[in-house]
Amino acid sequence: VQLVESGGGTVQAGGSLRLSCAASGFTFDDYAMGWFRQAPGKEREGVSCISNRHGDTYYAASVKGRFTISSDSAKDTVYLQMNSLKPEDTGLYYCAAERATWCWSWANPSYNALDYRGQGTLVTVSS
Repeated sequence: VQLVESGGGTVQAGGSLRLSCAASGFTFDDYAMGWFRQAPGKEREGVSCISNRHGDTYYAASVKGRFTISSDSAKDTVYLQMNSLKPEDTGLYYCAAERATWCWSWANPSYNALDYRGQGTLVTVSS
């Protein structure tokens, strides 16, 4: 099983980045997949998630209206388009997968049923 992230980098506030997460080794449609982020000194945050089977999406309140998640089952890849980036969006973004039809681990901070996670890609937003 692999989750390979790409697309991180450094951008100025107000800019955009697109993250990709290519999955292999499991049945894509059986999983909810998405992104967590971890910033120094802060709790892990479930940023966004999508149910690959149903297409239902979840967004943290801090990113709603600025980030858009999508998935391509033909490529087994999930994308996160991040617009209007802010310095507080800085952190290590990692892709994760949970065998479920909804984003339980993202929507409930005390619940962790992740099956797989990637190594992460760093996003830095300068002011």
